[in-house]
Amino acid sequence: MKRKVAVFSATRAEYGLLFWLMKDIQANPTLELQVLVSGMHLSPEFGETWKGIINDGFIIDAKVEMLLSSDTAVGVAKSMGLGILGFADALARLAPDILVVLGDRYEALAVVQTATVMCIPVAHLHGGEITEGAYDDAFRHAISKLSYLHFVAAEPYRQRVIQLGEAPERVFNVGAFGLDHVLRTPRMDRQALGESLGFVLDKPFFVVTYHPETAVQNDASHAFQELLKALDMFPDHQVILTYPNADNGGRAIIPLLETYAAGNPKRVLAIPSLGFKRYLSAVALSSAVVGNSSSGIIEVPAFGVPSVNIGVRQQGRLAADSVLHCKARADSISEALLMALDNAFAERCRHTYNPYGQGRAAADTVAVLERFVGATHKTFHDLV
Repeated sequence: MKRKVAVFSATRAEYGLLFWLMKDIQANPTLELQVLVSGMHLSPEFGETWKGIINDGFIIDAKVEMLLSSDTAVGVAKSMGLGILGFADALARLAPDILVVLGDRYEALAVVQTATVMCIPVAHLHGGEITEGAYDDAFRHAISKLSYLHFVAAEPYRQRVIQLGEAPERVFNVGAFGLDHVLRTPRMDRQALGESLGFVLDKPFFVVTYHPETAVQNDASHAFQELLKALDMFPDHQVILTYPNADNGGRAIIPLLETYAAGNPKRVLAIPSLGFKRYLSAVALSSAVVGNSSSGIIEVPAFGVPSVNIGVRQQGRLAADSVLHCKARADSISEALLMALDNAFAERCRHTYNPYGQGRAAADTVAVLERFVGATHKTFHDLV
């Protein structure tokens, strides 16, 4: 009998990282893929990205509505409560042998809490990392402690998960899952990308994604306006702006980016979600990736493209030397962009070392899942 592996996804970015793992589970003769979808995927406001999962050839086995139309702390906390209610029913019906979750978001914490109570073992991807500017940092470590198997992106992260008390034989350094796309996902050329977007890409361009810094008291709207001021200093570059995550303060950014795009229709495109194929194609063709998404730290260096990382959301992550860190001020952002556009720096980026692996995370993870025999009980591993 095939072992049932339920893969959970709540955001577009998360699904992009999970894609090849899901494909490899789907193709494996000993495993049965179950897809559990929630959060932003189901929201029209954020592009109903669940449809892209279907278009990619997957069957969604369960949808759990949990996202309230509120981005306050109270709204997010209530969304987590709604998620737990829905996940209990979904997991009871699916009865997976193991649940796979990636990262650090509140939706993932909610589903892992539910699985723990229901004695469903959890495999956690991308544990051990640090993002000091978001409350996701604490969620990630909590998910690690609730999980049985761990698939991390770099050796320092493996050591950190072990430091949390997880047994070394259950912690696997497989590299970053997003890097599988570099080797396995075909990309569009500039013309095909522009046609897909309905946007004429006739100049160099930036790919921009900015999320609120949820662990600090920074005003996300003010920081985003500083970013827009910096972008205005580069009128010869077009801008592809993607929507923020459904975090505290995220919805306040959306009208700002829509207004900015409406005022510059030939230069700026605002889009809820690119989908991972268009996103990766855009990254590969861009002059720089700008914002504070984890992608700018983890995946973008593998394309030899400069990243401008704004503020403290990703503070603490390992970063290649192609990543330029700056403050959430227009002058600091513009200074970093000038460096990113420097020919000598851009050339160095093409040969940068990425500390997040070689693009075999999905295959190496499936090899472990194949031999996994269900278990949830574990003892605390003390460091000698």
